[in-house]
Amino acid sequence: MNVISFNMYNGVFPKILKEILIRSQSTATAAAATTAAATTAGAQPVAEKRVKKFSVYRWDPEKQGDKPRMQEYDVDLNACGPMVLDALIKIKNEMDPTLTFRRSCREGICGSCAMNIGGVNTLACISKIDTNLGKTSKIYPLPHMYVIKDLVPDMNYFYEQYRGIEPWLQRNDGLKPGDKQYLQSVEDRKKLDGLYECILCACCSTSCPSYWWNGDKYLGPAVLMQAYRWIIDSRDENTEGRLNKLRDPFSVYKCHTIMNCTKTCPKGLNPGKAIAEVKKLLSGIAKKEKPKIETLGSK
Repeated sequence: MNVISFNMYNGVFPKILKEILIRSQSTATAAAATTAAATTAGAQPVAEKRVKKFSVYRWDPEKQGDKPRMQEYDVDLNACGPMVLDALIKIKNEMDPTLTFRRSCREGICGSCAMNIGGVNTLACISKIDTNLGKTSKIYPLPHMYVIKDLVPDMNYFYEQYRGIEPWLQRNDGLKPGDKQYLQSVEDRKKLDGLYECILCACCSTSCPSYWWNGDKYLGPAVLMQAYRWIIDSRDENTEGRLNKLRDPFSVYKCHTIMNCTKTCPKGLNPGKAIAEVKKLLSGIAKKEKPKIETLGSK
């Protein structure tokens, strides 16, 4: 019986090991070449940049000598989200940290990012970027409002007007809040649809010429729609008091049914119709209906 001795000194084992290593190396080289070829064949071509120009209103009133101006920024749409707010965030994060604007929810709920985009009052977070690369997108703050800085308007007076209509439930039963629950029928609840969804972004009010020129006395579409929302609430018992606050030549009647408010509302609401309903209640043409059910329920 012949026995092969794998003695390092007889030359048999080194020869076999060498052949194995050569074959393994060849196999690995071939596999790498195949993988590289497949990767090259399947590689996607690098997309060309889609550069969009944005012209943004800039002004810092606290900076001495600074005057309102438009500043341009080039944004690659391939490296940016689809909404105007995405572009503004990209500009602020990567190009110009001094650019100032409001934003919060990014879902069209909070109303913080209201501004004028391409001549229309809307929310930057739900306004899609115009993909026409040959057209510059122009962005301004909401019109006819004092500017704090860049795209940030002063909303204080707008909120003062809103506070003036007392936007909370008012009862005559003298109960403390939380003592009882106030009931509402399905039919009465439906009357509030198209009203309670208002997010107080002020897009409608700042698109109204009557509000531009008489904003100190005319309450504007947003506030009047909220006033109507509380006037017709079946659980509210201060209907006459609310209407009496509006019985003057300016608060409501400066609405000339231009309907810019309805056209520009980013939530698709109809402030113009709400104002018309308030006018009908003030004139006596219409009256608030009685609640369908007893509103005072058990605790």
